[in-house]
Amino acid sequence: MLFDSSSPIWVQLVAEFSRRIVVGEWSTGARIPGVRGLAGELGVNPNTIQRALSELEREGLCRSERTSGRFVTEDAARIDRLRAELAGGAADDFIDRARGYG
Repeated sequence: MLFDSSSPIWVQLVAEFSRRIVVGEWSTGARIPGVRGLAGELGVNPNTIQRALSELEREGLCRSERTSGRFVTEDAARIDRLRAELAGGAADDFIDRARGYG
């Protein structure tokens, strides 16, 4: 994953992890990979991964189980709302870029 300097890395990770949930890469109820594994995969500090996952939890997209790790929410309605939000944002971005081309 390539990061840009327009926003903090943890914010970009929240967006990426949200995308993974919406497209089913991380399926409903599935265990989310561990912090260290994600840090290695993405080449970022584990504390940054932890912050992004904590935000996902705050947003209701995952839950923690003390000894088992984090799991994607089983709230299908929440995932559907997120899917609609992301699709709307992508459409808005596309329209803005298209307008820029005249």
